[in-house]
Amino acid sequence: MTIDKNNPLEQQNNPDRDGSSSSNVDASTCRRKKPRRNGKGSNTQTNNTEPMVSKARRSGKGGEKDSQALATQATDPSLLSSDAADDAAAAAEGGIKAVGDQRIIPFMKIEKPMALLSLFLVIGSLIAIAVNGLNLGLDFTGGVSADVRYEQPVEQVEVVQSLANNGFDDAVVQYLGTREELLIRLPPQSDSVDGLNASLNKALSLPNNDVEISNVNIIGSQVGNEVYLNSVMSLVLALVCMLGYVALRFQFKLALGAVLSLFHDAIVTIGVFALFGFPFDLTVLAAVLALVGYSINDTIVVYDRIRENFRRVRGITPRQTIDLSLTETLRRTIMTISTVLLVVLAMLFLGGDGLFWFSVALFIGLLAGTYSSTYIASSIPLRMGLSRDDFIVKVKPEFEEEIVTFNDPKMFEQEKM
Repeated sequence: MTIDKNNPLEQQNNPDRDGSSSSNVDASTCRRKKPRRNGKGSNTQTNNTEPMVSKARRSGKGGEKDSQALATQATDPSLLSSDAADDAAAAAEGGIKAVGDQRIIPFMKIEKPMALLSLFLVIGSLIAIAVNGLNLGLDFTGGVSADVRYEQPVEQVEVVQSLANNGFDDAVVQYLGTREELLIRLPPQSDSVDGLNASLNKALSLPNNDVEISNVNIIGSQVGNEVYLNSVMSLVLALVCMLGYVALRFQFKLALGAVLSLFHDAIVTIGVFALFGFPFDLTVLAAVLALVGYSINDTIVVYDRIRENFRRVRGITPRQTIDLSLTETLRRTIMTISTVLLVVLAMLFLGGDGLFWFSVALFIGLLAGTYSSTYIASSIPLRMGLSRDDFIVKVKPEFEEEIVTFNDPKMFEQEKM
């Protein structure tokens, strides 16, 4: 081939088939000045390293220092382990993510005013609960419950009015599946069961609509107190379980922020009921427990995005990371709260008296839960020093260079001799 004949470098390294060496090559043969760009034997790698070597030679002592610094940085096991841990954490979440020109809403810019607002709401709710107390329903205070069945559909307002005309005030009437079957709850009465049967049969009788009372139960105050204590214990147990779950799933800093936000939602909702004297019964308690589940779900979504961004995004502060996470989950939060509020408003206006206070508690708690997931659950871990190191597991290098010094007295004696 022409390239083999005209390349003296290859003829020096590779002798001819007949055994002749490179000394027989014509001196007038031209050397190739440019490296091969394609094909086998490309000189790209060697040519790329030549400028670095030449720069190091020109720089003299400074180049030697730089090369020593680069060598030290390249062989530092702590730096290598931290970079490897960062890359592994980013790879586990899908790779390094670039923010670019993405718009970040500065949620944490008004962190302090929102913290003061939350503190004011919690203190106000506690004062309202301590001063006014809760308007506990019959489930907690005790009373009378009766199962009633009419031959024809009946309206709740009509039954309540008939009971009030016969001396049974503050009655609670709920449907049991159909509009003919009702559950009636009354405050504690002085009559016995037989006397209540006769009185209720007379009070519930409506024109052209016969009534049948199938079951009458008298709930004592002691049973109501036990139900109240069990309800408080269930709420506390739910908060403790949420604390343990988030601490195992994420970090203790995030777990503390999540539990405080749940406590904020429950206290604000109960405080509104205490402030305005709304009736607090088992349906309202069920709404508060449902709010705890909804709020922790919304908080977990935000925490998962915070952990992902701490691992994938480089070059931004923890505050900016939280703002980025809240910005990315904002659309999901708006869609979720909108759809849930539609259902709650439908129950509020169309669900009747049995679901009215349940819907009111849900409406108040949804607003408080959405606010707390954004500011309380995210700002408290930030104040506790949440950083990127909390989400990256640093692996200790397998081999570490150690300097071993031998202090053998016999060695010094031999040197003196």
